[in-house]
Order: sequence, then structure tokens, then C-alpha cells
Amino acid sequence: MADPVLTRRIGDHVALVTLNRPRARNAVDPDLARALAAAVAATEADDAVRAVVLAGEGPVFCAGADLKVVADGGADGLWIGEGGFAGFVHARRAKPWIAAIEGPALAGGCEIALACELIVAGEGASFGLPEVTRGLVAAAGGLYRLPRALPRAVALELILTGARLEAARAHALGLVNRLAAIGAARDEAVALATAIAANAPLAVRESLAVARLAPDADEAGLREASAAARARVQASEDYREGPRAFVEKRPPRWTGR
Repeated sequence: MADPVLTRRIGDHVALVTLNRPRARNAVDPDLARALAAAVAATEADDAVRAVVLAGEGPVFCAGADLKVVADGGADGLWIGEGGFAGFVHARRAKPWIAAIEGPALAGGCEIALACELIVAGEGASFGLPEVTRGLVAAAGGLYRLPRALPRAVALELILTGARLEAARAHALGLVNRLAAIGAARDEAVALATAIAANAPLAVRESLAVARLAPDADEAGLREASAAARARVQASEDYREGPRAFVEKRPPRWTGR
């Protein structure tokens, strides 16, 4: 049996994680959920990895939960500890993940994409939460992340009808960061990850941590979090390396410390 999730390094600092059940439209079964949770843990623990691209093998990014598993009463096996659905949607991650979407990202597959920091989509991609058409609820983050990522009325229509949002409109509405030619989403996502990974890793992580708080925290809390992030970065060697490299007219040599 092929591994349900594949992880490999691209260059020095980017990891590519691929959902690898193409014959099942990369639907999430317990094996894939455990493997994706393990990929999160491995990339978080690897200091050389600064950004991660998440893609799907084949013409579908992810069709969501494997309904054969759900029909057999095994839905609980798709939720892995604190990581939640697929071991991913609620996982604690300090590093940015970029979803590279080709084809449909539906139900739990859409929720996995929404849990990533950035989304790159091929022109043939689409997004949807069709759970209501199967008597289910999009309980893996979709019901609140989609209204945060899209205009409220658009998000509610998608949630209540189960309709799909095509990639071009998703890009125009701001859900998708970059729109790529069909088949080029993975390469475009890797290019975006490489651009992120070229920056000081500690500064990226601290900036991302504060930005994640923005939808929920008040102004005072965000000022406090920003000040704490600044203090941690100021205590690092990279804080001194950045200006030094600029003055010396050379690329910075980041250590993450």
C-alpha cells in the first residue's frame, strides 16, 4: 500500500506534503489523518523547514471525509487529538502552510485548505462545503473560517446551499492568494513558500503568531502580543544579522536564533 501522505524537502527550507490517496479523491480516512498529523509534527520539529506546501496527488485536492468510513460508523477515527479533523485543522503550527489546490477542495478538503495560512489555486480548482447536502455539518472549521475569508453573504450562501466556488471568483474575493494555470498550483505555491523561507524564520513565526490573533483579539491585546513578539525577536542573533547584512551589502545568513 502506498503511504497516504508523502513528505519531501524542496530546496533547503521548504517541505512539500502531499495527500496521496488519488483513487479515493484524497478523501480522509484514519490512516491519512494519522499520517498528516505526523507530517505536521515532523515539519514543526525540523528547524530547517521554514514553510510548508500542502498539495493533493491527482486531479482532486481533497474530497473531505471518506464517506465509506463515516457510513461504517468510523467518523471519530478521522479526528486526531488536538489536531482535530485529519490531524490538521486545529493543529498548533508555528510555521506557515500554503495549500496548493488543483481540482475540487470540498467539505473537509475545503476546511483543510482554510486551515492553511495561504492558498494557491489552479484555474480549474473549486471550493465548497456540501455537508448539508449529505445531512452533515462542516464542523472542522469551515462554518467560521469561510465567513472570515469571504464576504459574509457569499460564505453563507455556500454553507447553506452546498454550492461550489470556482477558483477565479475565489481569487477575486480574496480567498485565494494566487491564481495559477491548471497544473501549476504546486509550483506557484513552492515559489511562494520559497519567498517566505528567504526571510528571517523567527521574525516570520512571531509575525504570523500575532497576525493569527487579529480576527479575535482586541486592540490592547494585539498591542501586547506585538510588543512581546518584538522583544523575542530583538533578543535573537537574526535581529542583529539583518541590519548588518544590509550595511555590508550581502544576503543575510539567518540562523533562526
